Amino acid sequence: MHPDVAPLVEAGRISQEIGTRLSQLAPGQYCLHKSWGAGKVTDWDIRSGKITIDFEKNEDQTMGLQLAIAKTEALAADHFRAQKLEAMEELRELSVSDPVELVRRTLKSNGGTMKIDQLERELIGSVVPEENYKKWWDGAKKLLRASRAAVVPTKRTEPLVLRDENVSPADSLLQDFDAARDFKAKARALEAIIKDFKHFKGNTDAQEAINQSIDDSVRKGMKLHLGQALDLLVGRDELMAVSDDMELDASALRVSDVIANEGAKIGAELGSLPAARQRMVFEAYPAAFGDSWVKELLAIFDVVGPRGLAEIAKLLIESDEEADLYTFLRRYIGGRILGADSLLWVCRERKKSAEPVFDVEVGNAILSLLERDVMDDGPRKSSRLQSYFMEDRTLIPDLLEKSDVNEARSFARKLHQSQIFAELDRKSLMARVIKACPATQELVNSDGAEKKDDGVISSWDSITKRKSELEDLVTNQIPQNREEIKVARSYGDLRENAEYHMAKDYQKVLMRRQADMEISLSSVQGTDFSGVETEVVNIGTIIHFEGSVNYTVLGAWDSDTDNNVISYLSELGNSMLGLKVGDSVKVQSVDMTIAKIEAYNKD
Repeated sequence: MHPDVAPLVEAGRISQEIGTRLSQLAPGQYCLHKSWGAGKVTDWDIRSGKITIDFEKNEDQTMGLQLAIAKTEALAADHFRAQKLEAMEELRELSVSDPVELVRRTLKSNGGTMKIDQLERELIGSVVPEENYKKWWDGAKKLLRASRAAVVPTKRTEPLVLRDENVSPADSLLQDFDAARDFKAKARALEAIIKDFKHFKGNTDAQEAINQSIDDSVRKGMKLHLGQALDLLVGRDELMAVSDDMELDASALRVSDVIANEGAKIGAELGSLPAARQRMVFEAYPAAFGDSWVKELLAIFDVVGPRGLAEIAKLLIESDEEADLYTFLRRYIGGRILGADSLLWVCRERKKSAEPVFDVEVGNAILSLLERDVMDDGPRKSSRLQSYFMEDRTLIPDLLEKSDVNEARSFARKLHQSQIFAELDRKSLMARVIKACPATQELVNSDGAEKKDDGVISSWDSITKRKSELEDLVTNQIPQNREEIKVARSYGDLRENAEYHMAKDYQKVLMRRQADMEISLSSVQGTDFSGVETEVVNIGTIIHFEGSVNYTVLGAWDSDTDNNVISYLSELGNSMLGLKVGDSVKVQSVDMTIAKIEAYNKD
C-alpha cells in the first residue's frame, strides 16, 4: 500500500479495499479508462481529492479521486497498453525485428487470447502503420505458425491463442490439428506435422490418432467438400511416406476409393489443389478403375484446370499411354469441343508434348471457341487464350507450317470474317497469316487494306428474328441495365461496390452487342433461297452424302444443328461451297462423299 494512503486506512478514514485501489492510482502508476484509453498518473492531491492523469486520448486530465476509482481499472507496468505509453518506439522496432514477440506480448496482456480484429485495434495505426498492416500481418502469421508461439486461426471469428511455453512441439502440432474445424485448417495443420515429423518419430499412438481423425473427417464431409477431402487424404498419404510406423488397415478410406465412388465429379473439384497433389490423385486412377483408368482420366482432362491437365498429360506420356491422349485430343479438336485451358496447353506445348496434334485445326478450334464465348451471355472463359493468341507472334506461323494452301486459306478466311477481334488486331493477325502463307493475300486489297464485306446472306425469317432481338435489346435489356446501375450506385462507395461494377461490365456487353447487331443488319442480304444452281454446292442447297446423311447449307443466321442445317460461313459450310457430286469433304473428322445436291427451296 502506498505510504500516503496507509495512514488513512490505519485511522479508519477509508477502507482497506479503497486504500488498495487508491494505491493503484499513485503517481507513476498506470490505468485504463473505457473512453480515453490507457493513462499514466502524473500527480494527486489526496487532501483535496484530485488526481491528474495523462490518457492516450485526453492528456493532463484532472479527475476526482472517487470518480477515477470508479471509472478506471489498474494496469500493470508491463501491460501492453502501458508499454504503448512508455516504450512506443521500442514496440515499433519490435514489429520489424520480431513480430512474434510483439504479438506474444499483446496476447499475454489480454489473458492469452484475442480475436483478430481486437489485435488489429491494438496495433494498427499506433505500432504498425495502417498502410503496411495487411502485409505485416500476412508475414507475422507465417512466423507465428512456424514458431508455434500461438494458435493462429483460419477464420477471423476464431481467436488467436497464446501457447503454454512448456508444451512440447509435438503436442502443439497435435493441438492445432485437433482444433482445426474445417478441411482447409486441418490440411494446413497436417502439412505442419509432415514438415516437423521428427517430433513424432516412434510415437505410433499419435500417428494412429492423426490417421483416424483424417478418416473420420473425410467420411463426414466428403459429399459437400470433395476436393478438400481429397486434399486431406493425399496429405495423409504424404504423412505415411515420411513415417516408418504408419500403416492403413483394410477398412481405411483411400484416395482410390473416393475416385471410384465419385467418378466424373472429381475433375471440377481439383482446381484448387497444388499440381503435386493433383498428380497424386491421378496416380490413384489405375487402382480405382483397373484397365479403364486411362479412359476415366481422359474424361476429366478438359475440366481439371491448367495445372491438372498438364499433370494428366505428363502421367499418360510417362506411362506409355500417349496414343490414347493424342486420339482424345484430335477428336476434341476436330469436334471443336476442346476447352480454353486445354487449347492453351496444346499451344504452349506445341514443340513438346502436344507436337503430334498441333496443326491448323488447332487454330480453327481456337477461333470457333472464341466466337462461342463472345456470343454466350455468361462471363468470358477464353480471355487468357485470346490474349495468348494475340501476343505469341510465332503461333500463327507454327499453325500454318504443315498446312496446305487450301487449309491455310480456310483458316485465313475464318480469321478475316471473325468479329471477335478489334480491327487493328485482326489486321495484325492477318499480316502474320499472309507472311506465313502468301497465297492468302487475296483476302486483302492490293494496298494492304482488308477487303470490305458486301454483307452476309440470310433468310428473311432469320433477319426478322434478329431485328426482334435488337428491339428487345434496345427497349428492354439496356433500360433495365441502366436501372440496375442506378440502384447499385445508391449503395455508395463505388470502389468496393461489386454490384455496380458487375452492372457496368454488363452494360459494355450490351452496348457491344447492340453495335454488332446494327452493323450486321445494315449490310445483310435477305433471300428465300429460290433459283439456286445445284450443279455445285451453293447457299440454299441440300447435300446428300453416301450413307444417307444430309446437310443443308443456308444463310449466316440460319443454323439449326439439331437438323443438320449449317451456315455457309461455318467452317463446314464454307468447305462445302463449290463442291460437286462425287467430291469428298471431312465431316466431324470423317471423309464423306457427295451423292446428290438439290435445292432447298424447290418453288
